[in-house]
Amino acid sequence: MSDRQTSFWRRLLEGWAVIAGRFGAVQTLVLLAFFYTVLIGPVAIVQALARTDHLDKRSTWKTGSAWREADTSGSDLERAKLQS
Repeated sequence: MSDRQTSFWRRLLEGWAVIAGRFGAVQTLVLLAFFYTVLIGPVAIVQALARTDHLDKRSTWKTGSAWREADTSGSDLERAKLQS
């Protein structure tokens, strides 16, 4: 191949990469918007309407503290041995 043909194919490839990059950016935005409006949005609306307390904040308001006793089993040495 001559340099002229090589430069033609190189320019064609670089042009195609620019076009494909723009299409990829648009496709990414469309997919993210779709999944947010179809999946995440309705789930968030249902959770807001159901007023569920996943972080258990209401019990903190009642007791005035978020402290809870830990559920431990055995001494620190025995717990350290069970980590493997």
